[in-house]
Amino acid sequence: MTTFDATHPSTTENGAPRESDASSLTVGPDGPILLHDVALVQKLARFDRERVPERSPHAKGSGAFGEFEVLGDVSAYTKADFLQKGKKTRMLARFSTVAGELGSPDTWRDVRGFALRFYTEEGNFDMVGNNTPVFFIRDPMKFPDFIHSQKRLPASGLRDNNMQWDFWSLSPESAHQVAYLMGDRGLPRTWRNMNGYSSHTYMWVNGTGEKFWVKYHFLTDQGVENMTNAEAAQMAGTDADFHRRDLFDAIERGEFPSWTLKVQIMPYADAATYKYNPFDLTKVWPHADYPLLEVGRFTLNENPKNHFAEIEQAAFSPSNLVPGTGFSPDKMLLGRVFSYPDSQRNRIGTNYNQLPVNQPKNATNSYDKEGSMQFFHSGDAPVYSPNSYGRAYQDDDGIVENGWESDGQLVRSAYSLHELDDDFGQAHTLVRDVYDDAARERLIETVTGGLVGSVREPVLSHVFRYWKNIDEEVGSAIEARVKAQTTEG
Repeated sequence: MTTFDATHPSTTENGAPRESDASSLTVGPDGPILLHDVALVQKLARFDRERVPERSPHAKGSGAFGEFEVLGDVSAYTKADFLQKGKKTRMLARFSTVAGELGSPDTWRDVRGFALRFYTEEGNFDMVGNNTPVFFIRDPMKFPDFIHSQKRLPASGLRDNNMQWDFWSLSPESAHQVAYLMGDRGLPRTWRNMNGYSSHTYMWVNGTGEKFWVKYHFLTDQGVENMTNAEAAQMAGTDADFHRRDLFDAIERGEFPSWTLKVQIMPYADAATYKYNPFDLTKVWPHADYPLLEVGRFTLNENPKNHFAEIEQAAFSPSNLVPGTGFSPDKMLLGRVFSYPDSQRNRIGTNYNQLPVNQPKNATNSYDKEGSMQFFHSGDAPVYSPNSYGRAYQDDDGIVENGWESDGQLVRSAYSLHELDDDFGQAHTLVRDVYDDAARERLIETVTGGLVGSVREPVLSHVFRYWKNIDEEVGSAIEARVKAQTTEG
């Protein structure tokens, strides 16, 4: 049996002490993550290689092809060609669960992945989000630990509520997402009946170089519908592939599901003084401050011909941008920009972008060469730039159009706090003002059912305090019911 010294600090894989297991190295508290943060890069690269060949998170899922049509005029905010009014673009969508393995039931309570690819004239544009507008953590340093807590115990190989709640209750920034997950939206009836969100904040750049911050909302045209705990449990036992089957069969019947894309637009300068940090993935922007603006609609009308080739080997990444779009100082987004393509290189292979489902529709000219399974190549053309033999290369320098300003010391820190920033405020608003009495009652029953008999001290006390921090009345009700049911048992 391997033992560990609880008093010994964590180390990197070469044995050196780690400076932090929670915070990435950034330029000031709001600045970009640095590539020379060896501890972060090592942690993410190691995590990306834990499982072969299925995805580490989001293993169980399926998807379909379709078309995105722009119906509104957003040219004042972005010059991206595929977002101009009247434009139609072929696209691919993949829906998934986060924690379960490839053979797990579709109807476990979990966040659902909502990954989209647009095959634009300027390259592939990927939007890799979820069916919730927020996430459990705000720093990528904690992502492998979060996923580990949702997977399986090292000894028994079983999933464990105690482990999940231990991580959540010791990570207060998770409160907003956990309040979503334990509510009705943690069990969507079908993929067709759930919304999708970029969750992250991105950048748009218009034709004059003006920059804006943007959040994407993909709202189901079928209406949001959810399952009860009992319905989900029953379905897990009778049809573990229910969501996959439902999407495929609906398209086969000609019932093509669609989603309306709306966006929130924040003027570039607003980010510095907005009451919430607009790049914190655990926060939303209230619609009263930044209303939804309709952009267009995508419709899924074509099932895959081969699930493995076209869905399992689809390699989405938020690093796939096109002109007129960009990243933001969202630390989780910047970590994913590295981690996703690195994971695909490990999972599928060095030349994963040469597979048909991942190929852009426009011509490419890349100086990347060789590697396992290379099919398309540049023949005997120069394989280096600059060169004197006519193969084009880029040598632009100076300020990039989709960047932002940053200045500060190198720190390991959460975001700098804005006026209303805290970990529990928006979670409280969700539970108290968005949920009605019936939804709160279902939330209490769901949490209680997941705690009784499976979560132990000291984690149980941490969970009670966690929920009281979200909402005193809800937390007290959860504590009372857990203790009553434990006594009765």
